[in-house]
Amino acid sequence: MMVAASRRIDTSNFQERAADGLREMIISGELAPGQPLSEITLAEIFGISRTPIREALKQLQIEGLVEIRPRIGTFVTVPSRREINELFEMKQLLEGGAARLMAARGDIPELTAMKANVRAADAAVEAGDVERYSELVHEFHEILIAGADNGKLATHYRLLMNQLAYGRLVKTSLAQPGRSIESEHEHHTVLELIIAKDGIGAENCMRRHVHASQQALMSQLETWPPPLHTP
Repeated sequence: MMVAASRRIDTSNFQERAADGLREMIISGELAPGQPLSEITLAEIFGISRTPIREALKQLQIEGLVEIRPRIGTFVTVPSRREINELFEMKQLLEGGAARLMAARGDIPELTAMKANVRAADAAVEAGDVERYSELVHEFHEILIAGADNGKLATHYRLLMNQLAYGRLVKTSLAQPGRSIESEHEHHTVLELIIAKDGIGAENCMRRHVHASQQALMSQLETWPPPLHTP
């Protein structure tokens, strides 16, 4: 029996690789909301059998990124407007708390990184480079979470960002005229309050910033949700 067991193929690594790859494709927007997911096609893309693909899709369903509809198919999840609003409400709480925690830590490496991020973002806004600025927005929020130095907060935040597919939504919110300039001004204010070690002020400002981003996003999603594809 030991010999037979040693010959078994461990598919856990294949499943993890597929889940990581699919997660990134969904978060980045490469796989659009409502897009059908074929096990056969995905198996060919990842060069593995359908079994680890099937298990990876089940894992992503638990994470809220994939919807498996029995006898119909598997699709990239399309969050409702209500779900997006609820996720942003949670984002306000987590990022507001992160700003307060970071402000209490004083002169830390993340503070230096945040200052550099804001300088780079200023240049991107001035140049009208929305693509670069959207990348720096994502980086700013990542620095904020790292600066909080709270593992539990970071874990919940990561799951939340995955469900929001935030990279795609940032670009959508920044499509609102003037939003990039407003957003960068809000980042400046948060940074100044963190430097001043004003935890409560930083938390409240960060929550207002997230709320403003939420409003900008929802104004751009007039046709949301998109229709769910069917075979």
